Parts: sequence; structure tokens; C-alpha cells
Amino acid sequence: MTPTEALGSVLTAMITPMTQDFDLDHLGAATLAEDLVALGNDGLVINGTTGEASTTTDSEKAELVRTVVAAVGRRATVIAGVGTNDTRHSVELAVAASEAGADGLLVVTPYYSKPSQEGALAHFRAVADATELPVMLYDIPGRTGLALTVETLLRAAEHPRIVAVKDAKGDLLAATSVLRQTDLWWYSGDDGLNLPLLSLGAKGFVSVTGHLVADRLVTMLAAFRAGDNDLARDLFFGMDPVATGLFRAPAVSMAKVALELQGRPAGPPRMPLLPADDDQRAQLVLDLSAAGVRTAP
Repeated sequence: MTPTEALGSVLTAMITPMTQDFDLDHLGAATLAEDLVALGNDGLVINGTTGEASTTTDSEKAELVRTVVAAVGRRATVIAGVGTNDTRHSVELAVAASEAGADGLLVVTPYYSKPSQEGALAHFRAVADATELPVMLYDIPGRTGLALTVETLLRAAEHPRIVAVKDAKGDLLAATSVLRQTDLWWYSGDDGLNLPLLSLGAKGFVSVTGHLVADRLVTMLAAFRAGDNDLARDLFFGMDPVATGLFRAPAVSMAKVALELQGRPAGPPRMPLLPADDDQRAQLVLDLSAAGVRTAP
């Protein structure tokens, strides 16, 4: 089974649309999921960081999986975020996501408690043992406070269901070492490193910019695979203002306002995240305009 068949190549880390009362907007989620597939995504990651997993309930997470799976059918894979800092809770979420129809699991490094590398590895293995679904680890030390070492990733790769890594660590040397020594499917989890990670052997992206430019990511990936490095680089440079704009403030808030500007489902973020303010909105319009991304319905 190839990475594309199992998980997809161009995946957007989807926001969770909310109503103005901060409830899950199921119709909006279904509409947005269909729109993202039409834009070129062959996979969606839900209940992740950009999906506000830290402020949605377990039942909301399962409901969102069911909603998105029903909306996209077999046109795209649905990867469910199930990572927490409590192994037992993560196992429960993994089982619930599997029962709701997810195609794979995203498991972030346990955060806040800063476990040892051995503890993080035991956590990943416990979650991977809980279902038959393929598992993508999420290495993002800027949020979790713990960077996965090369040795930990090498040992994780020995598990038959731990098949992929979403890399948001920004350490190309570590990525090189793991890619050289394993068959893990590597996904860029940092839009600013999408092309550099492709050059090391990444299979695709788990992207926030994919909300807006998934079609360009598809073209860049095809160009790179075809050996047209000049086109791939031009496309990568052209998308840079989108990545810059979406990460000037919390990406959840900025991605939601970008979708709102286009008349697409979004709604407000849940606290403690706040909606983008007027200055942030104005700057985002300029950033998106610089990349040729429309900001009107």
C-alpha cells in the first residue's frame, strides 16, 4: 500500500466550523470538506490543532468524523486527531474515531507533562495497538514541549501500524536521518518547509494553506515528482505569502477569517482563541492578495 492509497498526499488540517454560538456547524463542516476535496485535497485531517481539538468534546470529535466521512465518501481519506496528554484518553478517542469511520489516526506527542522519550514511545504504541488503523505521529515540539529524537522515531517505525510522521519540528537534519533509515511516510507539517521536505523524500503535506491553495500544492507536488524543479520552486515561492499571512497570529483564527472572507464555512474560534482583529484581517487581505488568492465570495 502506498502513502497516497493509505493516507493521501495533499491533506488539509481542516478547521472545525462553528456557529456564532460556538456550537459545531455540521452542515458547514460537510460543505467545507466537500469544497476542500474539490480544491484538490485527497485527504483531510480533522480534530487536529487547526481543528480546535483542545476545546471540542469527545462526542463532538466523533460526530465530526462521521459528518466528514459521510460528506467525502471515498473521494478522500479522513485522518482523525486523537492525541492527548493522557494515554488512556487517547486510546478511547482512537477507538471512537475508528468506529466513526476514520481512515487513519494522527497522534501528537503528549504535551505539558513532558514525558521521557520512552514514555512518549509507550504512548504511541498503546494508541497504535488500540485499532487496526494506520497511525501518523505528529512531532511539533513548539506546542508540546518535547521533540521526538531520531532514536525514538526509529523505534516507533518498528510498529506495524505506525507508518507516517507529520513533521513540524523544523529540523531537516533529523528528518534526513530518519528518512535515510526507515520507510516512514513523511509529511510536511510546516507550510514553510513543504518543498525542502519533498527534496528529502516527503510524500506530501498536512497543510493549513491547503484551505486556500490545495490546487497549487497538488501542482507543485506533481511538478517535483516530474523533475520540474523550477516550476515546483516558483509555485512554492508564490504560496509563501499565504503561509506567512496565516501564521502571523494563531493559525486557527487566521484560517477562519480567510475562509470567512471567501464566503466559506468557518465561524469563530472557541476561547481562549479569539477572532482576528481588524488590523490582522487587513494584513491578511494584503498577504493573500500578494499570492493571488481571492478574498471575496
